Amino acid sequence: MVRILLLDPFRGAAGDMITAALIDAGADSELVLQAMRSVVPGIEVTPVERAGIRALMVRTHAHPTKRSLDGVLARVRSADAPNEAQEMATRIFQRIHRGEEHVHGRCSHFHEVGADDAIADVVGAATAFLSLHPDRVHLLPVPVGGGEITGSHGTIPAPGPATLAIFLEAKVQVRFGSWTDGEICTPTGAAILAEFAAFGGGGEVSGQILATGYGAGSREVAGVPNVFRAVLLEGTPDAQTDTVDILETNVDDISGEVLGHTLARCMEEGARDASAIPCIMKKGRGGYLVRVITTPDMSRALSALLAMELGTLGVRAIPSVHRLVAERQVREVTVEIGGEKRRVRVKCGVLGGLTYSLKAEFEDAKAWAASLNMPVREVATRIEQAARSELVQGGQGG
Repeated sequence: MVRILLLDPFRGAAGDMITAALIDAGADSELVLQAMRSVVPGIEVTPVERAGIRALMVRTHAHPTKRSLDGVLARVRSADAPNEAQEMATRIFQRIHRGEEHVHGRCSHFHEVGADDAIADVVGAATAFLSLHPDRVHLLPVPVGGGEITGSHGTIPAPGPATLAIFLEAKVQVRFGSWTDGEICTPTGAAILAEFAAFGGGGEVSGQILATGYGAGSREVAGVPNVFRAVLLEGTPDAQTDTVDILETNVDDISGEVLGHTLARCMEEGARDASAIPCIMKKGRGGYLVRVITTPDMSRALSALLAMELGTLGVRAIPSVHRLVAERQVREVTVEIGGEKRRVRVKCGVLGGLTYSLKAEFEDAKAWAASLNMPVREVATRIEQAARSELVQGGQGG
């Protein structure tokens, strides 16, 4: 059996809401609070109600602090948390840092997210997540709010640019709200969800519910439950199915550059796959069959994108095609290269409880290759060899 963690950011997400929801869903509260209180003493977890829904609320009492990324990571490393949780928290803050640099250029320090309460939230969320031992994660589209935010950079539009940059990099689906929403998804919440979503999942979610958890936000909105929901399920490890649409069109007057750009745009906009297949068209002309696989809700938007980018007059839509989907897991393995040991992520394909496919997480391989001054393909190969030894030969195939 596999453990599936469904994350439902009903009213957006913040670090404290996510942590509280995971505790409520059965995470090891003693371990989580130990980790958080090593950063901020006196953290409290209390039951509250939000529009009639019972939830947990995490309260911290820390003062605003500006820190560089190195300063934040030093606080993470000093936390009384498991090594894997420290490593996950490090990756979360690196996501925030990249988001800030995407917006501002070189980012010398964090503002709000450098404070001890944000560090405690991230360390707590990582510790809670790992204590639940999920095999797969399914993240529902994230509401990001609307209107304006007042912060260290003055008044800016909501959602904040760094939040959008984090979701852009992670290819997380979002949902914009109204002017009255304000900020309902913080950069910290966005980075935590992006990191959790990297564990993979997708398609239909089915299984027996093991636990539910609700984490409360600090704001009380009349008639609206300001909560984050987590659902833990147990499902079978067999191959799953989901439903996709197949979009096709034939082109014979497009350059390779335009074709490559169009395929990249489709993937950026949420396509599951995009390809161009050489073919012979009428009158013996060489051309391409462009094929895009997408979820049904994205079919119309991606058809319009194909028409605009390629100038084609028609896109064939083959609806509701059922496909077999292997279980996808993201696991961490210990790898040693050049005398240095690291815990790195590997994407696994599983059928019938057996791991048949292993691929190194590219971002982990790229970062390590840069520090070792080695080709990324060589580092990826070494990671996959170690993973095969640990996960397959070691008997952890499913």
